[in-house]
Amino acid sequence: MKVLHMVFHPDLQKSKVNRAWAQMAKAADFTVKEMYTLYPDFKIDVEQEQKDLLAHDRIVFQFPFYWYSVPPLMKKWMDDVLAFGFAYGPPQSLKLAGKDFLPCVSVGGPADAYVPGGYNNFSVTELLRPLQQTAFLCRMNYCTPFWMHGSVVADSKTVAEHGDRMITHINNPALSDVWNAQKRIFKAMGIN
Repeated sequence: MKVLHMVFHPDLQKSKVNRAWAQMAKAADFTVKEMYTLYPDFKIDVEQEQKDLLAHDRIVFQFPFYWYSVPPLMKKWMDDVLAFGFAYGPPQSLKLAGKDFLPCVSVGGPADAYVPGGYNNFSVTELLRPLQQTAFLCRMNYCTPFWMHGSVVADSKTVAEHGDRMITHINNPALSDVWNAQKRIFKAMGIN
């Protein structure tokens, strides 16, 4: 399985969590792309990005939670790269169908803040629903996301432990099995 690991952090050198995770992904022999380094001007090479997507089986989106969403460059990347006629649209346009879509998220707040009635009212799973729908629209397999709470206060040991868990999660081949169940659901709904 070929893994494309895209890191969307606006200041990776100042991030203890995302920087450490990116280094661990490189050590795991994933294709790691530091997106803000590649596109500091937000001028995305759409053709190259689409080629990279086609050349990999599992697409990892690593990012810090930004206002319950993704960083600005990741949103622009999705708008530009996951275009109609390439990632979604008529059946012949579904070039990413069957590929894995896996979010890996650093969350600043503690776990008890992301529950009904907690400080943020919703779980991380609920707040990631737009990414899940994006994957479904592209007929990609939305893999169970990986996240770490408390990234703002985490010590280096905790960051490393979560990084090890993240690499194990990304390498889990069983995450792809969900796609077969999703295809059956799409077929039952009359969607090819």
